[in-house]
Amino acid sequence: MKAIRRFTVRPVLPEPLLPLSDLARNLRWSWHAETRELFQSVDPESWAASGGDPVRLLGSVSPARLAELARDRRFLRRLTAVTDDLHDYLTGDRWYQSQPGALPAAVAYFSPEFGVTAALPQYSGGLGILAGDHLKAASDLGVPLIGVGLLYRHGYFRQSLSRDGWQQEQYPVLDPNELPVVQLGDADGRPAQVTLALPGGKRLHARIWLAQVGRVPLLMLDSDVEENDLGERGVTDRLYGGGSEHRLLQEMLLGIGGVRAVRAYCRITGHPEPEVFHTNEGHAGFLGLERIAELCAEGLDFDSALEAVRAGTVFTTHTPVPAGIDRFDRELVARHFAPDAELPRIDVERILALGMETYPGGEPSLFNMAVMGLRLGQRANGVSLLHGQVSREMFAGLWPGFDPEDVPITSVTNGVHAPTWVAPEVFRLGARQIGAQRAEDALTIGASDRWDSVADIPDQDVWELRRSLREQLVEEVRERLRASWRQRGAGTAELGWIDGVLDPDVLTIGFARRVPSYKRLTLMLRDRDRLTELLLHPERPVQIVVAGKAHPADDGGKRLVQELVRFADDPRVRHRIVFLPDYGMAMAQKLYPGCDVWLNNPLRPLEACGTSGMKAALNGCLNLSVLDGWWDEWYQPDFGWAIPTADGAAMDADRRDDIEAAALYDLLEQRVAPRFYERGQNGLPDRWIEMVRQTLTLLGPKVLAGRMVREYVDRLYTPAAHAHRAMTPDAARELAAWKARVRGAWHGVAVDHVEASAATATAQLGTTLGLRVRVRLGELSPDDVEVQAVSGRVDSQDRITDAASVPLKPAGSQDPEGRWIYEGPLSLDRTGPYGYTVRILPTHRLLASGAELGLLAVPSEETGEGAGVLMR
Repeated sequence: MKAIRRFTVRPVLPEPLLPLSDLARNLRWSWHAETRELFQSVDPESWAASGGDPVRLLGSVSPARLAELARDRRFLRRLTAVTDDLHDYLTGDRWYQSQPGALPAAVAYFSPEFGVTAALPQYSGGLGILAGDHLKAASDLGVPLIGVGLLYRHGYFRQSLSRDGWQQEQYPVLDPNELPVVQLGDADGRPAQVTLALPGGKRLHARIWLAQVGRVPLLMLDSDVEENDLGERGVTDRLYGGGSEHRLLQEMLLGIGGVRAVRAYCRITGHPEPEVFHTNEGHAGFLGLERIAELCAEGLDFDSALEAVRAGTVFTTHTPVPAGIDRFDRELVARHFAPDAELPRIDVERILALGMETYPGGEPSLFNMAVMGLRLGQRANGVSLLHGQVSREMFAGLWPGFDPEDVPITSVTNGVHAPTWVAPEVFRLGARQIGAQRAEDALTIGASDRWDSVADIPDQDVWELRRSLREQLVEEVRERLRASWRQRGAGTAELGWIDGVLDPDVLTIGFARRVPSYKRLTLMLRDRDRLTELLLHPERPVQIVVAGKAHPADDGGKRLVQELVRFADDPRVRHRIVFLPDYGMAMAQKLYPGCDVWLNNPLRPLEACGTSGMKAALNGCLNLSVLDGWWDEWYQPDFGWAIPTADGAAMDADRRDDIEAAALYDLLEQRVAPRFYERGQNGLPDRWIEMVRQTLTLLGPKVLAGRMVREYVDRLYTPAAHAHRAMTPDAARELAAWKARVRGAWHGVAVDHVEASAATATAQLGTTLGLRVRVRLGELSPDDVEVQAVSGRVDSQDRITDAASVPLKPAGSQDPEGRWIYEGPLSLDRTGPYGYTVRILPTHRLLASGAELGLLAVPSEETGEGAGVLMR
């Protein structure tokens, strides 16, 4: 029979064991080995049954066992040591507290998903795992971050397979009372809530759950409350589910409700108010509207409030394709921001203008969340060097007239949280070499460029570690494969073959990620006969472990999964290639360390970063990847292989896949497998071990989330906090009025004449030219603009590449015709075809970039004729 009501019965812990409850509620246990080992010792069988979840563990341990532990002096000493360690971690100074300068008092970090631990399944893929790693690294560094997200009652789906290999989804109900979260309440115990106004006088209520991620609070909003009607209760039902209006409501709750939740949390706890708001992808973009509304309520007009909000906002885009961005029907957005709905004091047309695709090819009837994010954030970034370049090209239409390299979107390459993803055995080997504390610091702070101490680890130790991890993966795969086949309806008698699946001495390749078409799950199947030969090679066999989920609405992705599963079901190869359903954090933590090679073969440049290969690298796994995302930035032949790409503009998609698959087979057959199986005089694969060593030495420090968060602090959070402090109400009004004046007068700005001190077509390296430029500024003054000389090498169309700019200075006063003269030197510091031009940009002390207004004046073709190209 089915229960008509569900509730959670909590255990009563004996007084000596009360600290266990605090340890269970702080998610630091998810990356702190000593805490996990303590919980495991409470009851090893219950720990395994709970999936390594301390909250579930404590709910299942018998009173008799708890009473026994309360008298166990050895256990209590361990409990005291772990509790003291957590207290020191939470209260002591860390990296952030030792930095000079006026750093942000607090940063609010908004994301639609967070992958902190498998015990809190609120993630679907890379975006959520990255957000979880961001919080953990911020905690380790002492950065005063507040995370903001939603608590989904079904999380993301659980994946299983039908007998014929078709993906099936289940949505288990998550009871917050059984999760490592607590409800945020006022001092008198009343639950804290946020409320949004909906069209027609309705209300959307949400309570606030708090997950403590080390030092970082994570606030999660949950609409499944009694005050809501059935439709509103379902707003936070599942991650990335439902139709367009459902998604819009989720994103309004995340952004607008999230700001209100942050205000409630700071009021209740006394936490400093955030000076910086970080929007992790466009889903949370509405947070900027709520902050504008707050300032308007304090007396600022919309334009001034917009400038104040922009100053303290950082926007991170993770999407290299327009199709990956949330776009809503303009009328739907208008209805939800109408006078009878949310933010009634703000003119709905001003809101709609923030998300309008005003660039060529844009769709004016749609509201673009990423476009709004860029317009509401003074600072923006992509998540790898290549992705920053792709983003500048993709969004260049918002800055008309500017070359993509001038578009104000920078990049901070993602990193991964090493204590979460490094196998305990790898950490112990490092700790044995340099000591536990130094090893922990190296993995969390990431302050060094190289881990040279890896060179001192004997080859034998490296190889034994790799084999041990591979052996653990083999056992894990067999266990999961057996469970999967039972779900698919197989009986025990059919499954004897699973005991021979994989071999701990065979080269093991991992491929695990979401299954959109661009990640090309089935590229390895392009030539099945050739793949089969690789898998069954008599001297140098290869084995492959594959995992991944297709979105529930993506039948194309599901067909790719089925195609892979059916190949892996073939009795001829099923001992060498497996598909594991229900890819998630728990599986990943076994998969990355156990693989020798991590495969990634997306369509370049559609992988924004691709952090799975980073997690593998931290465990000594070598990368075999298309040069995309982070691999394009850091690849070296010393520690991996690059799959060549066939990405010419006229390349047919099928032909491209054929060429790149053939290149993949060639690499595996001719370079990867021979190096793995080749043995030196000592019987070890010396050259392979050296590549593992180089991976750890050179890649290890780069791929850390600690390095990533330090970059965010230095390059984005601190400048944003300084801009926020400078943007007083009067300064915001000044900047808004200045921008309006400049926009209104820009039609009168022009470059009238350009001349150089030398007019020859050649010049010597080191020569300095004198530039003299006559400009018209119309109603503006020299204080409103900067006139720049832009120079660099030129291509065959005289386009300047690798440009450098220097400001020119006004010489004298305005002439009778209203023109100004600007002068300055231009140093010819490079050989070869070289050219220059001049441009006029708006300038103001409160701008973060000269491109911020999207206004630019350059010479006409007639003005620049004969004065631009200097050397051939």
